Amino acid sequence: MIEFLVEYGLFLAKTLTLVLAFLFVVVMLVANAGRHKSEGKPRGHVSVMKLNDELEDMKEDIRHEILDEEVLKLEAKEEKKKDKAEKKAKRKALKAGPDAGDCDNGEDRKRVFVLDFDGDTAASDVDDLRQTVTAILQVARAGSDEVMLRLESPGGMVHAYGLAASQLARLRKHGVNLTICVDKVAASGGYMMACIANRLLAAPFAYIGSIGVLVQLPNVHRLLKDNKIDFEMITAGEYKRTLTAFGENTDEDRAKVQEEVDEMHTLFKDFILEYRPGLDIAKVATGEVWSGTQAMTRGLVDGIDTSDEWLMEKCKEADVYAIGWEHKRKLADRLGQWLEGSLTRAIKRTLTETIRKEKFFL
Repeated sequence: MIEFLVEYGLFLAKTLTLVLAFLFVVVMLVANAGRHKSEGKPRGHVSVMKLNDELEDMKEDIRHEILDEEVLKLEAKEEKKKDKAEKKAKRKALKAGPDAGDCDNGEDRKRVFVLDFDGDTAASDVDDLRQTVTAILQVARAGSDEVMLRLESPGGMVHAYGLAASQLARLRKHGVNLTICVDKVAASGGYMMACIANRLLAAPFAYIGSIGVLVQLPNVHRLLKDNKIDFEMITAGEYKRTLTAFGENTDEDRAKVQEEVDEMHTLFKDFILEYRPGLDIAKVATGEVWSGTQAMTRGLVDGIDTSDEWLMEKCKEADVYAIGWEHKRKLADRLGQWLEGSLTRAIKRTLTETIRKEKFFL
């Protein structure tokens, strides 16, 4: 009987594995088909969250734990009276004119829109950034409202970060003040984006700089040659291909690539000087990286602060909104993500149990 149950359990486990594998393949095929069908279409919507309310909720959660109940009741009564007076003033302001909907107690209240950019080598977030910038420009009041970008990026592809920087330049072109906060790193292409800010802030130990250009690739020509493997390449145009990973590179190839790298470096420096004309570009465009405090002494940033501190202060004087771009996912995409997550968790559990049996750790 026990032998039968063991065999039956193994049978069920194998069957479940096959079913899950089949479902995974089907979902991936459907998801890919849907992806190709909707290529080029912005499937998604803008998400908005008022950070003032989030901070207030956090504060109230703590106050309800540490304050006396009678004190809280009295404060709630006073707050209710205050809210009633504010609503009355707002109704009065609405009757006064069509633009009074943007007023608080009859006075213009500033709005701050908060964006996030977490950059990888390909600046993959640039598509989300362009959507959110376009959305903000529909409602932002030039000279009054402000955009704050929480930026984190070690840099990457020139063309990708060039486009990301151009999206931020759109805000300044329309007269919207731009503050950028760097809590961890804004280097190379990341600094290309950061320098566009009207005000650039960095945490004390954030990495800032790396104003340089890099080209690198492996070359396996000698390995192929030793193994008697030929590599053929046919081009039209003298400089269609210079350095290659498979063919034999010449000094002329290297000289041409060096010329292109120097030209790109010059463009990079000119771009930075356009937005930060006071910089001693010869001293900072060396490819070096500095901490936030060191970058401050070199004129690369305007102040030392964290995004959290900046936002807390802004919430006291303005309505602060976190803006993002949410992608609409079809059922197939959601199922695929669920299956992927389930498989990942199962593998993690297996590895964790294996590790627990070991005695030594590093």
